[in-house]
Amino acid sequence: MLVDRAYVPSELVGDGERDGWPWSVPCVKELLGDGIAFEAPVTFLVGENGSGKSTVVEAVAEAFGLDGRGGRAGRKYGNDRPPSPLGSALRLDLTSAGSRMMTGSRMRKKGYFLRAETAFGLMETVWGLPGYWDENTSEMSHGEGFLTVFEAMFRQPGLYVMDEPEAALSFASCLRLVALMHRLGRTGAQVICATHSPVLASTPGARILEVGEHGIQPVEWSELLLVDHWRRYMSDPEAYLRHLIPKDERG
Repeated sequence: MLVDRAYVPSELVGDGERDGWPWSVPCVKELLGDGIAFEAPVTFLVGENGSGKSTVVEAVAEAFGLDGRGGRAGRKYGNDRPPSPLGSALRLDLTSAGSRMMTGSRMRKKGYFLRAETAFGLMETVWGLPGYWDENTSEMSHGEGFLTVFEAMFRQPGLYVMDEPEAALSFASCLRLVALMHRLGRTGAQVICATHSPVLASTPGARILEVGEHGIQPVEWSELLLVDHWRRYMSDPEAYLRHLIPKDERG
């Protein structure tokens, strides 16, 4: 592992700022002070849209020196956007391996930030460049492109941050990513992933943090609200659809 904890020193955020975004988001508010402890090589942040999980993983990536738009460590992609407010304030407690990586040359940093909303444009920009993949991902399906990135870039011990990577993946492809994340965790790498996927969150040995109005709390996979909803829906779709679509419109 490379990162033990992510937190924001409370003195960096004035009392007058704490009622505004992003500090008013419950999970971000928890970063003030003790923050988030990373207790396993693979960590998932799971929660509803708007819960703040993507804001947190982006900030972790930025604090580690990864480009906030996405991409690999040690490289910028013409992004003039300054770090996010949270990314600018976030501090990381590093393991000895993480400290060696962060205090070395820029090219010694290993890792990748994949965010679904910017991944496709980035992939079209860097394919074929030294240190990336040779295949033209613009000629692939989105899912095939994502898998090409995973297989080419998620290899060495490093920090791999992902924001909803399941957006382009089929069920079978999600399982391939589960196997990859598990393998990375066993070889000295660290994965931090925001997801809506119960499949990804089932990665063996992963720590799951549920994000919501309560802030951030660890939870077992079987106790995730996400998993409960999927189980109920798959066993009885009508229990949900009757509240959304009038019966006479469902054919």
